[in-house]
Amino acid sequence: MPILDNLQPIICDKITVGEMLSSPHIRFPLSLLNSGAGLKNEITERNIHRPQLALAGYVELFTYHRVQIFGNTEIYYLKSLTLEQRIQAFANIARFNVPCIIIANDHRLDDELMDIATQSNIAVLSTPCETTKVLHYLSEFLELQFAPRAVLHGSLMDVYGVGIMFIGRSGIGKSEVALDLIERGHRLVADDVVMLIRKSEDILLGMGTSMVHHFMEIRGLGIIDIRQMFGVRAIRFQKRLEIVVELEEWNPETEYTRTGLDRQTISLLDTTITFIKLPILPGKNITVIAEVIALNYLLHLYGYDAAKELSDKLQTKIEKKSRGELLHDERIFPYFSHDDE
Repeated sequence: MPILDNLQPIICDKITVGEMLSSPHIRFPLSLLNSGAGLKNEITERNIHRPQLALAGYVELFTYHRVQIFGNTEIYYLKSLTLEQRIQAFANIARFNVPCIIIANDHRLDDELMDIATQSNIAVLSTPCETTKVLHYLSEFLELQFAPRAVLHGSLMDVYGVGIMFIGRSGIGKSEVALDLIERGHRLVADDVVMLIRKSEDILLGMGTSMVHHFMEIRGLGIIDIRQMFGVRAIRFQKRLEIVVELEEWNPETEYTRTGLDRQTISLLDTTITFIKLPILPGKNITVIAEVIALNYLLHLYGYDAAKELSDKLQTKIEKKSRGELLHDERIFPYFSHDDE
């Protein structure tokens, strides 16, 4: 698999507050309360923090370099203090290099506290979402931002809900296969340049780049826009990668799998993915085969393995024959079974 040999992971170790605020992947509304302050501050951790003890004065274990979340507990604690005490409590955390503060439930800080944040170059963001949702969505966003990623040349499709990426040498027909699948009602995730992101130990997300999105190059035709041509039903912005199909010209000297009893896998970003090497010949319908690959994968998920099923039937038949238990019609018609009636 020379195409995958030089796959180098890209590690993102920081993101600015401004980039987070403007990111299309943020799934909850965020607005900046102190305009211009702290937008260039860098977030360097995927974990987030609620500064309850730090507001109360204990800062020995204060993880100030994380995004700070102010929920009902923090806000109502501040409200229980006098204005002078609030200023002192807030100034106690503002003296650290906090990248930003996100205030949930549309709460607001006193003007005096906002002035301290602005002077300390701390961005204060507000959201109407409740604290638990902010924690969930923000953790998901930061996990995605700091996840290992890599760029791969191929075409990623959603076929019957299964993420299949076609790879192979340039000009072998990956985009043409993808276009044919789109015509049959399946959905394009990315063509030519696919960004892979390891979301967890066993999940790889594939998506297109912000520049290319759902454009596709067809040799001899040029650039086409799949979204404009086929509509939003024909595209997806991201999809879990489950199968890699390598297209290659038929080589009679290469041994290709015939039974499927031994499933091949590859490792991408330390994640195990099903791998299929698919030889192509003139007249071979790769599109239909791709659909069958997806359906067969779904059957595997539901516990059915056609190759193993046939192997078990053959083994049972061999054992019966060795014991002389074959029926009369099975001796005459060895491929017929009463199970098939």
